[in-house]
Amino acid sequence: MRMRLPRLCLALLSAGCIAGVPARAVAAPAVLRVGVVDGAQPCSDAMQGQWRGLAVDLWGRVAAIEQLPFIYERRPTAADLLEAVQRGELDVGVGCLTITPERVNRLRFSLPFQEMGLAVLQRRTRLEAGGAVLRSLLSRDLLQLLAGYLLCIAVVSGLLWRCEAHGSGAEQQQHGRRRGFAKVFQILATGPGTNTIASTTRGHGLVIVSYLVRIVTASMLVTTITVRLVREPATGPADPSRLADLQGLRVAARPGSVSEEVLRALRAQATTRPLQIIPLQQVSQAAELLLSGRADAVLAEDLQVLYAQALRPREGLVISLQGLQRESQAFALSPRLGNGTVARINRAISTLKRQGVVHELQDSAMNNS
Repeated sequence: MRMRLPRLCLALLSAGCIAGVPARAVAAPAVLRVGVVDGAQPCSDAMQGQWRGLAVDLWGRVAAIEQLPFIYERRPTAADLLEAVQRGELDVGVGCLTITPERVNRLRFSLPFQEMGLAVLQRRTRLEAGGAVLRSLLSRDLLQLLAGYLLCIAVVSGLLWRCEAHGSGAEQQQHGRRRGFAKVFQILATGPGTNTIASTTRGHGLVIVSYLVRIVTASMLVTTITVRLVREPATGPADPSRLADLQGLRVAARPGSVSEEVLRALRAQATTRPLQIIPLQQVSQAAELLLSGRADAVLAEDLQVLYAQALRPREGLVISLQGLQRESQAFALSPRLGNGTVARINRAISTLKRQGVVHELQDSAMNNS
């Protein structure tokens, strides 16, 4: 009995120590350290000493549902925020943080709460806007449609002129064959007076053909012009139709953001005129950079660009590209955060998404701009 008692005590103590290690490793911190980035409107921003924004408000509701005490810690950029989370200096990184393939390899994210792409914001004066509309009206496909219409009418006019023998009448002998043909062409192209230039059955048939060509072409013209004026009012030769068209321009982007990463990769591909990256410290400063001429364009997330445009609605700011490289956005989670706490955070996000809270917060963030 004397030998068994010490062995039993030692076994119990060892079991207690081993069981205690996993419990300490997965236990949630008493107070979560939550990192936030300033100036990333409308996702996160420090206003009058308080943190506001879509992501901040969403995290506040998640913490309230799961009763997770926390404190905010400021980080200068999204890149610094993610590095601090990766090192375990922060438990949660709050923001509209894009889940890129590069970040997935080294970070853990929560359940995504929204999907967002990139957009380009530019300035356009009234003169430039008028020029863009004119360029859209004089586009290549529109000119080709007009040329096709005139060619069809010219062919029908020639057939009708020959069929009705307009070149042999007394009127044509007086005014000339060219003027007579021009008269037939004008009548068929415009419509009024077609009953005066045809008397035979074949001639009336050609008049009907010209009528069908005219109404079909007019319908196509109206459709083409409407689509261009509604969908492409801001595009032109100097405007980007893809991200590669930003080469040679001064493009503003948030430091440490996905937008800056995209611009750096784009600049590395340049062969002649690489783009210049202008630091955008606050999304709210995007309009000022464009209006003052310090930047030619701003690259940011769709929601951020819409926010910046809404701040100066009458300053001629237009979105020339939108919805590029759409990816999910979520909170960044420290690898040291317990699995139980991660599950609670994800459960709360799922509940709030089902209740439509994320959409409400998006609308609220835009309305407060």
